[in-house]
Amino acid sequence: MDHFLQSSFYSVSGLFALLVFIYFIVKRSGRNGRQSTGLPEAGGAWPFIGHMHLLGPNQLTHYTLGTMADKYGPAFTIKLGSHKVMILSNWEMAKECFLTHDKNFIGRPIVLASKLLGYNLAMFGFAPYSSYWREIRKIVSLELLSVRRIETLKGLRVSEVQTSIREVYKLWVESGSSRIGVLVDMKQWFSNITHNLIMGMVAGKRYYGGSANGKEGEAQKFEKMVRKFGFLFGAFLFSDFIPSLKWLDSKAHKRDMKRTAQELDDFIQGWLEEHKQRRLLRGEGPEENEDFMDVMLTILKDAGIAGFDADTINKATSLNLILAGSDSTTVALIWAVSLLLNNRCMLERAQAELDTFVGKDRHVDESDIKNLVYLQAIVKETLRLYSPSPIIPLRAAIEDCTISSGYNIPAGTRLMVNVWKIHRDERVWSEPNKFKPERFLTTHKDIDLKGHNFEFIPFGSGRRACPGVALALQSVHLALASLLHCFDITNISDEDVDLTESFGLTNFKATPLQVYLLPRLQPSLYL
Repeated sequence: MDHFLQSSFYSVSGLFALLVFIYFIVKRSGRNGRQSTGLPEAGGAWPFIGHMHLLGPNQLTHYTLGTMADKYGPAFTIKLGSHKVMILSNWEMAKECFLTHDKNFIGRPIVLASKLLGYNLAMFGFAPYSSYWREIRKIVSLELLSVRRIETLKGLRVSEVQTSIREVYKLWVESGSSRIGVLVDMKQWFSNITHNLIMGMVAGKRYYGGSANGKEGEAQKFEKMVRKFGFLFGAFLFSDFIPSLKWLDSKAHKRDMKRTAQELDDFIQGWLEEHKQRRLLRGEGPEENEDFMDVMLTILKDAGIAGFDADTINKATSLNLILAGSDSTTVALIWAVSLLLNNRCMLERAQAELDTFVGKDRHVDESDIKNLVYLQAIVKETLRLYSPSPIIPLRAAIEDCTISSGYNIPAGTRLMVNVWKIHRDERVWSEPNKFKPERFLTTHKDIDLKGHNFEFIPFGSGRRACPGVALALQSVHLALASLLHCFDITNISDEDVDLTESFGLTNFKATPLQVYLLPRLQPSLYL
């Protein structure tokens, strides 16, 4: 949410042009205003931009909207340019929108970046509700994110985690086997694991960490492009919020979008050509360790869907999965370790559980996770306090509908759900701001985190919920359990870890997390 506000409206020099168009804009706003939702509208809106100044680049959107909810109630509206947005902050109304009216709130607002950066809406995550979106989501769910497929890829997850652990052990030995351990940047370490996992699954690549098969330069180039993608996708454009002023959009910004899209496409096209060449050499039969691009080549062949050719669909979907599949897992792991370092007794309890059910003579296996109930509780409580996306991305009503208390919601109304506020509802969570994993072993032990219990929706809910929940949880549990099992973790100072959140679509920790890792198992397990 915050990304697209980073280029503030203050940078626009066309004030005179705005005044020239004031009559047209006011007239247009009047037409929109007559379609009242009946919900209270938050105060503080400015002409033309609405409430956008309250959601600026130096403010945490979920905090700001949470404060508004305290004043205006669990359901109210704001205006983003000429668009009315309904803000929901309690689980009952979220349930109604994601269950009773889910099909109506399945729309996705189309912004210019979706077209210029997202293969003209071929990226299914940005695509509007349509037969194309349904078909691609079905393919992804069956061929990459199904239980069968996730189990098939178990070896990749185990191998990546173990490789990363060996690299840390090697650094510790090379540093002189210090008693305090080796200093590790956990954000980089977790990022390497999660990026390699998703890239291995999607494209059969391993770019990050260690020697990375000599691919450091290529990895840095790709990572730079991905960061540019995120920045450009979130930048403010008038046409997205005030369509009448689209001529004020920066032409240079559009050029940057097109250039970045082309650079990424060149990169992904190279991967696709590698897959095609390998396929020609081995013939059309199935390969033992097929990645997602291989599977898509088989499924699509030369056929297109909804006007998109097979290559475009393969590239757009593969890139979409890489962009979406890495940061959320990294964020959850960083917050989990940060919270445990600030609560040493809980960290020690988690390690004691690992020693009991795994022992110290072997590594953690995914089959162990079901017995590690306290570790699972830690992950749940981390996701409650610091969901990777504290605001569920914008949706849009497809048709008029009526929700609780007789509120009339016109078609086109956009919807934002404040997960951060729902997860701190005092009616549901005692001491909601405290890190208490034990609650998921007692009072909330039956709460599900896959979108079925609306008091707890870290991955969203309904048809637009994150389709990769099962994979994300497998990866988080395995990586966190392996880290705690293999190493003692010490903060670099005697002070608590800083828990300041960053600004942006993904809820990264604002400050680095550097810790000392000291091996706690027998040396042979690290070789």
